[in-house]
Amino acid sequence: MKKFLEKIKLYLPLIKSLQTSLLLFTGITGFMSAKCPVLNLKIFASLIGSLFLTISGSTILNMYFDRDIDKKMPRTSHRPLASGKIKPSEALYLGLALSTVGLVWGALISLLYSFIVFLGIFFDVVVYTVWLKRRTPWSILWGGISGGMPILAGRALATGKVDSIGILLALSILLWIPTHILTFSMIYYEDYHKAGIPTFPSVYGFEYTRYIIFISSIGTAVAVSLGFISLGMSWGYMRLLFVLTFGFIGLALFTLFKHSQKTNFGLFKYASLYMLGAMLMIILGG
Repeated sequence: MKKFLEKIKLYLPLIKSLQTSLLLFTGITGFMSAKCPVLNLKIFASLIGSLFLTISGSTILNMYFDRDIDKKMPRTSHRPLASGKIKPSEALYLGLALSTVGLVWGALISLLYSFIVFLGIFFDVVVYTVWLKRRTPWSILWGGISGGMPILAGRALATGKVDSIGILLALSILLWIPTHILTFSMIYYEDYHKAGIPTFPSVYGFEYTRYIIFISSIGTAVAVSLGFISLGMSWGYMRLLFVLTFGFIGLALFTLFKHSQKTNFGLFKYASLYMLGAMLMIILGG
C-alpha cells in the first residue's frame, strides 16, 4: 500500500491539478448555466468524472510530447517526465487510457458531448502541442479553442445542442487565453527562449505583445458580457461584472502604457480571478 501511495504521489503532478481543476470548473459552469445539478445528479456526476479523466489524460499526453522542452526550462525541469522519475512509455499509456475511458464514458451519456470533448483533446494535443507549438506563436489560438471546449461541452450536455450561449461562453475562454498565456510568456521569456519555443515576445517583441494582450482583454470582456446578457443574469450580477471588468480592462491598459514586470504579473493574476469570478457568478445566477 505504501508503494502504491508513493506511485500515486509521483503521478499526480502529471495532471497539473490547478489547470485541470480550472478547466473542469468551466465544464461545470457550462452545465449549470442551463440545468440544476441537484435535479440531474447522475448526469452531473458523469460530467465531472468523464471530463476529469479526459482533461487529465490530455494534460499527461502534452507532458509526454513536451518532455524534451521541459528539461531545458528551470521552471519545468523538475516535472516527473523531464526529471526522469517516470518512464515516457508509462505516461503515454496512462494519458491514452484516461482520455479513452473519459471519452467512452462521455459517449454513454451523450454523443454530442463526447464529440466536443474529443475536439478539445484533438486541438490541444495534436494541433497545438504536436503540430504548432514549436513552429509559431499563433499556436495559442488553437490552444484557446481547446480551452473553450469544456464549457461548450458542459452546456451542450445540459441543453442537448450547441447554442449561441455555449458558443459565447467558449469564445470568452478562447479570447481570455491569450491574455493569460502572453503575460506568462513575458514573465518567463528566458525560459521559452532557452527551450526554443516561439512566443509573441520573442517573435514580435514586447510592445506588440502588450497590444495583443489589451485587444484580447477587450474581447474577453465583450464575450463575457454578452454571455451574461444572453443568460438573463440579474442586474446585481451585471453590476458586479462591470466592476470586475473595469478593473480587468484598466489593468490591461495600465500594463500597455506603464509596463513593468510587476504590472504584468498583476494582470496575469487578475485575469485568472476575473474569469473565475465570472464563472462563479454564472453558476450562482443560473
